[in-house]
Amino acid sequence: MSKESVIRRVTAPQIAARKGGEPIVSLTSYHAHTAAIVEKYADFILVGDSLGMVMHGMENTLGVSIELMIVHGKAVVRGTKRALIVVDMPFGSYEESPEVAFRNAARIMKETQCGAVKLEGGVSMAETIRFLTERGIPVMGHTGLTPQSTHVMGGFKTQGRDEEQWPDLIADAKAVEEAGAFAVVLEGLVEPLARKITGEISIPTIGIGASAACDGQILVLEDMLGLGDWAPKFVKVYGKLGPMIEEAVKTYAEEVKDRSFPGEDQVYR
Repeated sequence: MSKESVIRRVTAPQIAARKGGEPIVSLTSYHAHTAAIVEKYADFILVGDSLGMVMHGMENTLGVSIELMIVHGKAVVRGTKRALIVVDMPFGSYEESPEVAFRNAARIMKETQCGAVKLEGGVSMAETIRFLTERGIPVMGHTGLTPQSTHVMGGFKTQGRDEEQWPDLIADAKAVEEAGAFAVVLEGLVEPLARKITGEISIPTIGIGASAACDGQILVLEDMLGLGDWAPKFVKVYGKLGPMIEEAVKTYAEEVKDRSFPGEDQVYR
């Protein structure tokens, strides 16, 4: 009698061990069916707070709640078996204190059964990252362009064009590393700076608009599929899903109006 093979999820330590090795593949996902497709090729899936904009039509990520992250996190976990699932901590859920951050991170992990959380910030968040990791919560960091801080940063601007910024940006990444994060997302950094940070820290760097110099890459799934009318300039669009959906809906509407839908093979008898 043969034993059924057990599928084990990728863990945060396994991602950490990929530093300097085979590039780490990641995408976002917010629902079970896309997550099931993505995990065939991705090492980890991020349930990003970008879902506020992509799924719910928000202007930015600031309006996303913990409850919303949990709903989508549950769906992604249900739809997958192998990939590490990382859930973003939304704005306002971790900045107040390490204790508040732990309470909210623990809730996210309990209710979604995800394998890690992600939070934004470098030096300012080091104490919080350390507090969480020491209490059993794997944390992925996020430095460089941090979307939850765009009002302070003056918008979505590439970081590191001025080399005077470099010491602070490097310090942020090193603080995240030293605090115990297993990996760090570098967003919107110029290539030389991303390369320098990647070479100077011992945890994997996951780039988004930060060049191929990083240890891995992540994109918002809907951006790379061409689902919307716009995508960030650094995104390579691999499909044109938006026009395909529109054409399909248009064809269906036309068939309904001329009574050619449903066809004979589409009716229960």
